[in-house]
Amino acid sequence: MEVIKQNTHSGIIKSLIIIFLGSIALIISAKIKIPFYPVPMTMQTFIVLLLGLSFGYKIGLASICLYLFEGIIGLPVFSNSPERGVGLIYFMGPTMGYLIGFLLASFFASKVKKEDNYFLIFIKLTLSVSIIYFMGVLWLGFILGWDKPLFQLGVEPFLLAELFKLALITALAKKLLKFRKFI
Repeated sequence: MEVIKQNTHSGIIKSLIIIFLGSIALIISAKIKIPFYPVPMTMQTFIVLLLGLSFGYKIGLASICLYLFEGIIGLPVFSNSPERGVGLIYFMGPTMGYLIGFLLASFFASKVKKEDNYFLIFIKLTLSVSIIYFMGVLWLGFILGWDKPLFQLGVEPFLLAELFKLALITALAKKLLKFRKFI
């Protein structure tokens, strides 16, 4: 019985450490950016997919929730913070749709299986990241107005970089899936 308790405790501690490190990875990936208007290009989509793919939806969602919570309470974790503000005000700005989309994307990225071939992995990850952009454009339309060229502002500048990130994570996917056993 003691061995079971010890395994449960060590599993919880491992999970909490990974969630914390996932949040740190999101913060770092937010700060590595190429400025675009109204949304900067970062490596966050890569990390979001990596978390869901590597550790499953529970760890992925928990890491993203922690990251969003840190930002909402005022820590300068978001891409353009503190330069353009912090907290809930910044969160509800032009990037909110993308940030909310992170949750769904990580969940769907966790649906990649070891048995999937690389083409299917690429398709699943492409659909996952597409959710981020769909949510982002919806929110941009709400914020900026539906008469603006939303696709050109919120999706098109990022397509080439996103294709590179998708190819990279697809190539690494089978190795990343092995991390699920770690927890």
